[in-house]
Amino acid sequence: MNKKKSQGDRLRKGIYILPNLFTSLNAFCGFYSIIASINKHYEAAAVSILIAVVFDSLDGKIARATNTTSKFGVEYDSLADVISFGLAPALMIYLWMLTGFGKTGWLAAFLYTICGALRLARFNTLSGVISSEYFQGLPIPAAAGMCASIVLFVTKYDLSFTYQPVMILIMLYILAFLMVSSIKYNSFKKAELFRRIRFSVFVVMILTFVFIVERIQAAFFTIAIIYMVSGPLSLIFGWYKHRHHVEVKDNQIQ
Repeated sequence: MNKKKSQGDRLRKGIYILPNLFTSLNAFCGFYSIIASINKHYEAAAVSILIAVVFDSLDGKIARATNTTSKFGVEYDSLADVISFGLAPALMIYLWMLTGFGKTGWLAAFLYTICGALRLARFNTLSGVISSEYFQGLPIPAAAGMCASIVLFVTKYDLSFTYQPVMILIMLYILAFLMVSSIKYNSFKKAELFRRIRFSVFVVMILTFVFIVERIQAAFFTIAIIYMVSGPLSLIFGWYKHRHHVEVKDNQIQ
């Protein structure tokens, strides 16, 4: 009882400004993306979602770096993510490409949104239980980034073909499935940014950065695709490696 009262007192006294400010900016970008989609400004909507991804990645890092993490911040971040990475991308994709499908189109958008919300709920539940080295299921910011990058890529290069809406519809279903799946994705939370690297590796990194700046729409789309398929490919590779190991072991026994 005293513990609950103490937590309530801390909440009434106030919340941490900096991390929650970045979370609010995340939600703002998501809301602006919705408005832009309604007004048929799909490029602006996509860019807003990508900016929201940046703010989302910063709020948690700032909270940990300044030791200002809180239960309120975690819950607030999840609610902002539902707006920016659940509802905003779903509405953008639906209005951009799926209105011709009628009920099937908006149901696909709803499925994406609800699977994103379930993904966030599961993440909060399992936080601290599973290893932070990987995510269980495709992270919802990555799914939103995939939606945003494909809009920018198709718009930039003016791509249009017969079965394009069908492929976008299938993509939404795939993203929804990947978010609620148990497939592991690298979290990159333990990336060593301050270790020594070879000069040649550094040069490759610079060239990669130049390519991204020069062909930013294609680069974002490529990165989003690679990350999306990395989970299933790692699962298949792990299964094949395990099967090969079992076969070798059986042959040795025989």
